[in-house]
Amino acid sequence: MATVELLFSALPEHVRTARLVAAAVARRAGVDEAVLDEVRLAVGEACSRAVGLHVAHGVAAPVRVVLIEDEKKFSIEVADDAPRPAAATVPSANGSGRPAPEEPAADGEDDMGLAVISGLVDDVEVTAGESGGLIRMSWPTTPAPVLP
Repeated sequence: MATVELLFSALPEHVRTARLVAAAVARRAGVDEAVLDEVRLAVGEACSRAVGLHVAHGVAAPVRVVLIEDEKKFSIEVADDAPRPAAATVPSANGSGRPAPEEPAADGEDDMGLAVISGLVDDVEVTAGESGGLIRMSWPTTPAPVLP
């Protein structure tokens, strides 16, 4: 299992770099070319949300993006360190997790960004708590052909 970790200052101009790195690693991992735009958009939304939360809460720590490649899927985790009250996470029909509908959004949270991510990614889980939040997304990969 290959892992790439990217840390960047919570500045909007670094989101583009995160998108480019995610797309390059996804391509190498075997994510279908037709899905790479969705990967870029989803990572951009997740990173923009994390940057916004860091700015809103005055968090100086960097935003963390972890890209994980295994045999059957490619996963991306975008983590922020913005503290907020713990919200329940509920699984969706496709196995993803979303904040419980009865939970109000914390200050600085971008519910529209979460809606965009949920529309782009079939397998997504969103969690948040006192130590920050995490958006975990994954896509299936196609194994590389074996050459003789």
